[in-house]
Amino acid sequence: MNDALQHWTSAMRAGHYGAAWAIAQATLEARDPASRDDPSLPYHLRWVWDGSDVRGRDVLVRCYHGLGDTIQFARYLPLLAERARSVTIEVQPRLLDLLARAGPIGRLVPFDPEAPLPRSECDIEITELDLALRTPPEAVAIPYLQASRAVLPRGTIGLCHSAGDWVADRSVPANLFKSFCGIASCITLTPAPTALPVLNPKGCPFDIGATASLVAGVDLVITVDTMIAHLAGAMGKPTWLLLKADPDWRWPPRAATSGWYPSMRLYAQPWAGDWTPVVERVARDLAARAERREDGR
Repeated sequence: MNDALQHWTSAMRAGHYGAAWAIAQATLEARDPASRDDPSLPYHLRWVWDGSDVRGRDVLVRCYHGLGDTIQFARYLPLLAERARSVTIEVQPRLLDLLARAGPIGRLVPFDPEAPLPRSECDIEITELDLALRTPPEAVAIPYLQASRAVLPRGTIGLCHSAGDWVADRSVPANLFKSFCGIASCITLTPAPTALPVLNPKGCPFDIGATASLVAGVDLVITVDTMIAHLAGAMGKPTWLLLKADPDWRWPPRAATSGWYPSMRLYAQPWAGDWTPVVERVARDLAARAERREDGR
């Protein structure tokens, strides 16, 4: 990690957004304009915004990163729509229906990697909207995404132990979640069959709308750092997030809360690679939570 990125990461984790934006702005100004949207690079490594003002312009928002990134920064789309002349969002097809419920945010277009939209007056990656709008996450009201509630037994907890193959060390072995199922009724929010004693052993549907309905229907989500965490946080659902010892830039490793999602509680590994202490802490807190509910507190 270079010095600028390290300082930016530290500033973002600490919530020092002004300092982080200054670093990011300097990085933008140092870029070679000839390397913009370089077709030789994977989409997630490209840059498209030149740092110019979005106000009064036709803005094309490109979603070149993961589903969780899009959900996290979708909070800024209504504010962008207020400032820009027009907004088009080139979004992952799986998120189209969910974002269509987010209010007046602009025109939604499915992102086709083989045929991306041509440049607009102002192109920007969705993960740069906080910088472009100079708006911290706490300034956006939660929830900003909604879904109909799935009918589930009272007190059901949603579990997601897998972060997929993108960053494998964010995943927790599924068997470590078994203790949670002995404390409350649980469902899995992972789209794969599971041996855990959950209400849906065949797995969660591979559909964002159906998944969002399940999240809306549970009392609590316990998840690793993946799209489910952002979905639950954006919906204002109480969420307990299990993090590796050196987590992503958006999570402060020694904090218990997140400026991005006020309904979220953070549980980071005390040392790299060992999930057991994290799971034990979560199980204790879950048992205490269940006891309080029984006592009516």
